[in-house]
Formats: sequence, structure tokens, C-alpha cells
Amino acid sequence: MAPAGPLRRSRAAASPDPRARARFRVRRGGSRENRERPAGSPIGNEAHPEMKPPGSPQNVESKAARPQNALLSATGTTVFTVMSALAAQHGAINLGQGFPDEEGPADVVRAAADALLDNRNQYPPLTGVPELREAVAAANHRFYGMEIDPVAEVVVTSGATEAITACLMALLDPGDEVVLIEPLYDTYLPVVRMLGAVPKLVRLSPPKWELPRAELAAAFGPKTKAILLNSPMNPAGKVFTAAELAFIAELVQRHDAYAVCDEVYEHLTFDGWKHIPLMTLPGMRERCLRIGSAGKTFSLTGWKVGYITCDRSVAPNVAKAHQLLTFTTPPNLQRAVALGLGKEDGYFEALSGGLQARRDHLAAGLERLGFGVLPAMGSYFITADFRPLGFAGDDVAFCRHITEAARVTAIPVSAFYAGPDAPSHYARFAFCKRLEVLDEALARLEAWKAGREQAGGQAGSKARVV
Repeated sequence: MAPAGPLRRSRAAASPDPRARARFRVRRGGSRENRERPAGSPIGNEAHPEMKPPGSPQNVESKAARPQNALLSATGTTVFTVMSALAAQHGAINLGQGFPDEEGPADVVRAAADALLDNRNQYPPLTGVPELREAVAAANHRFYGMEIDPVAEVVVTSGATEAITACLMALLDPGDEVVLIEPLYDTYLPVVRMLGAVPKLVRLSPPKWELPRAELAAAFGPKTKAILLNSPMNPAGKVFTAAELAFIAELVQRHDAYAVCDEVYEHLTFDGWKHIPLMTLPGMRERCLRIGSAGKTFSLTGWKVGYITCDRSVAPNVAKAHQLLTFTTPPNLQRAVALGLGKEDGYFEALSGGLQARRDHLAAGLERLGFGVLPAMGSYFITADFRPLGFAGDDVAFCRHITEAARVTAIPVSAFYAGPDAPSHYARFAFCKRLEVLDEALARLEAWKAGREQAGGQAGSKARVV
């Protein structure tokens, strides 16, 4: 095991083929905020031209002689964009994208408005206003017992997606390998490839989402620079166990690597499950870059305020990357988030408790309709197997069909896989909505199911995308 002292220097290596296609497919043969922000799945690429959303830009021949960026050019319209546009077109209830339909705490919103009128609207410090950096450090101590220097070990970003990008920019050289765990948030793979790094995919499969330890160990090697870990996990709702985290920590230390920890759902855990930051494990303090999100924690996804906690040896590079990306984040929003992070324990308990009740409500309704609902220990999402309903198509066809026929939108889980043979019979439903909205969605699905049964169960079965 490598010592816990200063980490290795950056490794330079030959860049992989920059023309490598960014595959983030809904199904083989074809493709989160919002931090459900429209993503990188080429569901609307030329393989599926019929899936382009209404009004989407069409591919046209460039008059310029030189080609544009190959990776971005190969990345099609995202599944979130396509399904949200389809939902709007058909007046569907959108349980696809993961954002609440209620505003965040009134005192936090008021604090943002007051700060805006407080004549402090010029560039704030690069790494964040002191109030927020101190609040992030205090929250790390309050919830996890970590001692964090707010000056040297906290960087505030314009959302968690930027935080992910800045962390990867800070760490990676061309040719470095990065371990990614599927299912994965759409930003991970394109950013890794844009930086010239090489993704090494390890798959978690439904229904149990168990960590395949042998496969994970095999993904680490001499060129491994980092692992990107999302817990609680989107879309699986998985919370990594202490034993799984210990296994990951041992691999990271053995291979002298880093861990970029996407922990935006850290306060959204259920049924007694507790989030454990990988950074709290022995030997991981200097190796982890921990990402949090005000959007998820305060139901204010449009604010796009994220924060990174990392060792002082890593923070300068993260700050440099942040400077190149957005430089600063609106100061009034930062000061309001600082107020929010200091809220009483009751707020955080009510947040998770309220979402657990909505999860249970939607899960029970889907089960009554015949879906096979998988357990979700955290996040905004539940995964449901639609095969018991007798639908003959794959998850892309199913999600499109219920949007059009039932006017309820979900996201195909295969969109969160990049490798071949992705699971193709699961849909992701967001439960971070008002109960009356969930009830209406369930009523629509019930009416749709009744209509299919009356018609002999064949309606829509030919909607499969091939």
C-alpha cells in the first residue's frame, strides 16, 4: 500500500485517439439540476433521427474547411432533452428529470434576495465567499467529524457538474486511466474523454446493484489516476456500504490514485441508511475530492451552487480549473447557501423524511400497477422493471410510449450505461414531486394499463426503436 504522504506526480502519456466516439447509448445499436441537466447520451443522434426533440438543431454541412471538435460532434441530443421535449409536446407529467416541483426554504431564498440588494455584487473571491467556505467546512465537521480548513481546502463552483469537471481537469493528464462505475451520470464519460484520459468501465447491474469486487480490482492498473464514485447513486438509488467503501479505499491507496466523490445526494438517504464519505476512511483524506450540491440539499437546482472539499495539496489545481471554467459563482447565492448549511438538524431530517414518504408513495403505486420496483436507499429516483406489464419493446420504446399514450414521462435506464448490452427493461422515475402530482401520474398510468388490457395488451408494443 502506498504511503499516505504526498501523492505522485502527474503522469504524461500518449493521448488516445481523439476521434473515439462518445458512446452513451440508450441501447446497443443506438443512447442528471437540473443536475439532471441535459446530458451526453446520443439518443437523438443519427442512429435515431426520429428521436430528435421538436425544434432541435439539425445537422447541417459546415461551410468551414476544418472540422470541429470530434467528440462533441459525435455526441447527440441527450435523453433528458428528448424526453422533456416529448413530455411538453404531449402534456405529460415529467417524472424523468430530477428536480423538485416545490421551492426551497423560504429563509434561504429571502437571504439570496437580500444579499442581491446589499450592494455586494462584484466578483467574489475565486474559491468562494468566506461565509460559504466556512459553512462548508463547518458542515463537514458537523455531519462527518472532518476538520477542514475553509481557506485552503474548499472551492465553491457554479454547480456540481462544474465541480466534477474542475476536479477531473485538476487531476488528469492525457493517457491517464479513470475508473467509472455504471450506471453513471452523463457528464463523467465525455469530460474524461475530452481531457484525453481513458475510461475503465465497471458495471453494477440491477436488481441488487452489488459492487463486483473482482471486476473493480481488475479495472485498476499502473495507469489508473482516479476513480469517480457517485454515492448515493443516480439512477440506482444505491448507497455504498462501509465494506464496499473500504474495498474501494484499499484499491485507491494500493494504486496511488485519487477519488473524485460525487456526493450531491448526501442528505437524501432513507430507511436508516447513512451516507459515509469515502474521505472519512483511513488514508483517504489526501486522496479524495468531495463534491456537494446546494441544488439537491435545498431543492434549488436552478441556482447551480456546488462545493468541493479536498486536501490543500489538491485545491490549488482545482481552483485553477474553476478559474478557467466559470471563475466565480454569484455572491448572493453563495451567502444564501451559507445560511442554509447552518440550518438546524430538523431541516435535514425533514428533507430526507419527506422524500422517503414520496418514494414510498410512488413505489407502492407502481407496484399496484404491476411494475417490479427496485429498492432505493437514496437520491430522487426509483427504478422499475416494466416487463411484468407485458410491453414488448425496450426501455427507450417504453419511455417514449408512456409519454405519448399515458402522458407520463420516465427515463430509460440504459441511457446511464456506456458499455454494450446495457439493461434494457428498466425505467427511472423521479419521486421528488408533490404527492398530488405523483397521484395524477399513477392515475394516468392506471388508465393506460386498463386501455392496453382492454385492447388485448398489444397497444404500443410495436413502438420499439430499432
